[in-house]
Amino acid sequence: MNTVVVGLQWGDEGKGKIIDFLCKNSDVVVRFQGGNNAGHTVVIKGKKFIFHLIPSGILREDKVCAIGNGVVVDPKVLLTEIDSLKECGIKVSPDNLKLSAHAHIVMPYHRIMDALREQKRFQKIGTTKRGIGPCYMDKVSRCGIRTVDFINPRVFAFKLKDNLNEKNSIFKKVYGFKGFSFEGIYEEYRLLARRLKPYICDLPTYFYTQKKKKFLFEGAQGTFLDLDFGTYPFVTSSSVVSSNSLVGSGLSFIRPGKIIGVAKSYTTRVGEGPFPTELKGKFLNYFRQKGVEFGATTGRPRRCGWIDLVLLKRAAIINNVTEINLTKMDVLDNLKTIKACIDYKRGSRIVSSFPSDLNRIKPVYKEFPGWQESVSKFRKFSDLPREAKQYINFIEDFVKVKISLISVGEKRESVLKKC
Repeated sequence: MNTVVVGLQWGDEGKGKIIDFLCKNSDVVVRFQGGNNAGHTVVIKGKKFIFHLIPSGILREDKVCAIGNGVVVDPKVLLTEIDSLKECGIKVSPDNLKLSAHAHIVMPYHRIMDALREQKRFQKIGTTKRGIGPCYMDKVSRCGIRTVDFINPRVFAFKLKDNLNEKNSIFKKVYGFKGFSFEGIYEEYRLLARRLKPYICDLPTYFYTQKKKKFLFEGAQGTFLDLDFGTYPFVTSSSVVSSNSLVGSGLSFIRPGKIIGVAKSYTTRVGEGPFPTELKGKFLNYFRQKGVEFGATTGRPRRCGWIDLVLLKRAAIINNVTEINLTKMDVLDNLKTIKACIDYKRGSRIVSSFPSDLNRIKPVYKEFPGWQESVSKFRKFSDLPREAKQYINFIEDFVKVKISLISVGEKRESVLKKC
């Protein structure tokens, strides 16, 4: 069965661990959007692996991993990731890692443009400054450099000169920045292209030869960072929802059997933008420290809050989710009371469905008794404390989607099945 995994909140839901668990039953793992502005973390035998571009399935020896056409690729970051994995004894070769010939390349001027634009904004977006947005802008403007262009010296030189002619003019006139020299970028990136060339292939053709295999689609970030359905303008520059999994990978001849939405047992967000259940003070510090809530990509401290079930229900509808995987249940250990947002309030009016405008929205909470022991020792749902089961069952009933898997710790084996 083919499976899509997406985040149901603002990213950082623990998708990396879930994908690592699920890919045991898959043959090909495909990343279909985003860039190195997102990070997936997997912990194996105490060693932490953080992936920014390569699918988490690379840790399984018998899996093929693919980076789809919907991804924007910083070649320096990708090659560093490949080298780091090899140093850890993980096999990475053109046999088990494929890079779409139609993925776009993040260039140095994209990163600088990202930082300068954020600096000039009156209303900050909270960008990671990795150049992801400007790279997608070039893709839409039809002046981007694809991997197939990147490995052709003549085409790469032509496109680079054309881009620098425009970019340097903008840098100087708008931002007072001197810009880039063609020679400096071309010589460095020509060497990077040589190293990446063996991994680049026509993914749709390759996938067609593998169409009887089981595919796992690895989404990055979360539903409410989606360019269309997220809390615009505080969103990412790509479509992160399940419907983009086929478009962003080049797989049009299969259909997903399962769409799994991953959600934390509480909520976090990095960067700017509305966050109805956001906490301050002691509870914020508690979640940050207990949940190690610091960005895998930027190291920025995450904003933290109680779980928002109105938001979760909306994400389940948008993604047509067939089941939910709940993560970080152990972070809620030993709390006297746990809260879940079940409605919103605007002034004196109750808002029960997710509104397009989150301004002046306040959460309405239902309180649950906490459990006073660690859930990380359990491997069966039936063994969990009664209060933990009550909390999980309420989420399932409210969202109207079954919870199939629960993560109770950071270790690879700290997972239990509910159904």
